[in-house]
Amino acid sequence: MDSSIEDGPELRNGVMMPWLGLGVLGMPANGSARAAVSTALEVGYRRVDTAASYGNESEVGQAIRSSGVPRSRVFVTTKVWNVVQGYHPTRAAFDVSLERLGIDYVDLCLVHWPFAGDFHETWRALEAVYREGRARAIGVSNFLVHHLEELLKLAEMLPMVNQVELHPLLQQPKLRSYCRAQHIQVEAWRPLMHGAVTDIPALVTLAEKHGKTPVQVVLRWILQKEVVAIPKTSRRHRMESNADVFDFELPPEDVKLIDSLNEGRRLGPHPDEFRPSA
Repeated sequence: MDSSIEDGPELRNGVMMPWLGLGVLGMPANGSARAAVSTALEVGYRRVDTAASYGNESEVGQAIRSSGVPRSRVFVTTKVWNVVQGYHPTRAAFDVSLERLGIDYVDLCLVHWPFAGDFHETWRALEAVYREGRARAIGVSNFLVHHLEELLKLAEMLPMVNQVELHPLLQQPKLRSYCRAQHIQVEAWRPLMHGAVTDIPALVTLAEKHGKTPVQVVLRWILQKEVVAIPKTSRRHRMESNADVFDFELPPEDVKLIDSLNEGRRLGPHPDEFRPSA
């Protein structure tokens, strides 16, 4: 396992993706998103995850451009929202996202949610922007195994990343196994369960054992599963704490204990039930 927040796995095409990043879902574009991203870059984060639907791409871009960190060292993710799926709508929406971000390319662009009959053409559009060099990597979000199998029937390229809800109570082992076999990097959103990991007694016990917090134990467990993560916070001390997970390792028995917590419990929408909205 790498030993720095700037380290990470290589995607199928050789692009490096940092293990930890900052998620900005729910951060309003009233200066809050810009301040959070600026702070994260000061702390040492080199990955920022936004989306068209979050409404804060402009502030994310402002923070990156004013940070003094070379653009080539910041891994930027955005996503194609539901109502613009399809080849031409996706291409137009991607152009708008680049304009809002104020950058020439993104490091990763994802199909935000799977919808039957729509995501094939959306994926074809992402394949095009990838070939044009305007996205260094492309992937999907919230795709289950059957969505991936359907996509792969027609795709010219395999997704490089699949970003899904993943935490101690929703571990998705079959999906992770499938993605590993297909060389698709799994990325975890909501890895800390809105902070509820601090209420799980087994995680509190493990935290005391290692002199860490339950949050740090969970993030370390996720990294040892070779999953990348985007914990969300706007507070500097939490960003620093979240990043302090590269100086210890969970032994097999501790990993097994956290594995046993899996209940298949979702905190977010089920991908088969979530529907497009404006």
